[in-house]
Amino acid sequence: MAENTQHTRPRVAIIGGGPMGLAVAYELLLRGHPVDIYEAGPVLGGMSAAFEFSGTAIERYYHFICATDESMFALLRELDLEEALHWQPTEMGYFIDGELHDWGNPVALLKLPHLDLISKFRYGVHAYLSTQRRNWASLDRLEATRWLRRWVGDRAYDLLWRKLFELKFYEHTDRLSAAWIWTRIKRVGTSRYNLMQEKLGYLEGGSQTLLDALQAQIEARGGRIHLNRPVEEVVLRDGAVQGLRIAGEASPYSTVFSTVPLPLLPSMIPDLPASVREQIQALENLAVVCVIFKLRRPVSDKFWVNINDQRMDIPGIVEYTNLRPMDAHIVYVPYYMPGDNPKYQDNNQAFIDRAWRYLQMINPTLQEADRLDAYASRYRYSQPVCEPGHLQRLPPVDLPIAGLYAADTSYYYYPEDRGISESVRYGRAMARFLE
Repeated sequence: MAENTQHTRPRVAIIGGGPMGLAVAYELLLRGHPVDIYEAGPVLGGMSAAFEFSGTAIERYYHFICATDESMFALLRELDLEEALHWQPTEMGYFIDGELHDWGNPVALLKLPHLDLISKFRYGVHAYLSTQRRNWASLDRLEATRWLRRWVGDRAYDLLWRKLFELKFYEHTDRLSAAWIWTRIKRVGTSRYNLMQEKLGYLEGGSQTLLDALQAQIEARGGRIHLNRPVEEVVLRDGAVQGLRIAGEASPYSTVFSTVPLPLLPSMIPDLPASVREQIQALENLAVVCVIFKLRRPVSDKFWVNINDQRMDIPGIVEYTNLRPMDAHIVYVPYYMPGDNPKYQDNNQAFIDRAWRYLQMINPTLQEADRLDAYASRYRYSQPVCEPGHLQRLPPVDLPIAGLYAADTSYYYYPEDRGISESVRYGRAMARFLE
C-alpha cells in the first residue's frame, strides 16, 4: 500500500541526515510519503557518522547502547540487525587527585577513601532511588545541583559531582534541571547484569551499521538522499511553506521537517515568526571538541572514567575499546564548553596536546611510542543546557507555519539525554504529525 500511495502524494523535504532525520524519512516512507533528505555534509549520520581514522573506521563522537534503549531495539528488529547488537560487561572508574579508583557499584563506593561512611550511604541511597523512580514531573521544577546536594550532602557533591558539572557547563552549572540529570543516572544505573556489574551494548561495525541499513531502506522505498546540499532558506509565503532554496535554486515543497540544531533556524528562515525566533534565541547550547587517540595499549581497564583532578580541565574520558574490542585501543577525550568560551578558539593541536598529558597522568607508564595517532573533531551544538521547566521554553514542533515541523537532537528528548535511540524515537514520532 505504501508504495502505491507514494506516487500520488507530494514529496516531503527533510533537512538534516543524522539519525533523527533518517528516522523521520524511514517512518514517512512506511506511511506512504515520498521523501527527499538534504544533508549539508558529505556523509549521513551527523554526530553518529564514522570516519577513517588511521586505518580504523570509528565514530567522531562516542556512542553506546543501554538496556533501556527500546526504540533502538525495535528498529534493529525491523532492519534485521538484532544479531549485530552485542553486550559487554564494562567497568567505570573515578580518577581523583592522581589516583584511579574503581567506581559504579556498592563495593567501589564503600572502598572509596575520600568520603565518610554517612556520605557514602547518602550517595548510595540516592543512586538506588533514582533507578527506581518513574515520574520526573516534580523534578522538572528543581535545580539539579541543589537537588543533588540535598540528597548526597555537600561533601559527596563536592567530590563526585561538582567538577563534572563545572567542567562541562561552566557558568550554566547552577541552571540545570534535576529531571535531566536524573535520567542520566537512571539510564546507566538500570543497564546492568546485576547490582555489581554494568553492561552496555554496541553494534558490530559501530553506529555506521545502523546508518547504512537505514540508508538502504530509505533508498529502496524511493527516498532520495542529497549530500553536500546545505539548505540556504526555507521559503515561506502567507504563513505557509513554499519550498527550499538550495545553491540559489528553488525546490517546491509544501511540507518540510527540520532536524538540524534549532539555533540554525533563524538564519535559515528569515520570515520566522518573532515569538518563535525569541524562544530559539533564548536557548543555550554547549560546544564540544572531542579528541580521539589510537594507542598501542590501554590507558586502563575502564570504559568510562570520571575525573576530579585540579590539573585537568575535562570531566572524564571514554576508553571505547573496553566496550567494543578493536585491533588498537581507542580513547575519547571530550572537552565541553559554551561556544563563546575563549578556550573554544584554541586550535585542535592544543586540545590534543593537553589530552595526551592527561592520559599520561592517569597512566604514567604510557610512552610517546604508545601513541599511534590523534584527531580532534568539533561540533558547535552538542549539548543543550536544560533549565528547570525546559519543555515550556521550547517552540512547538509543529511551528505556527503551515507545513513546517522542527525539532533537533539536543532539546526535544528532554528529560532523556541525546543519543541514537532517542533520535530514532523522536524522529518516528515527528513523522506521525502528518497523520
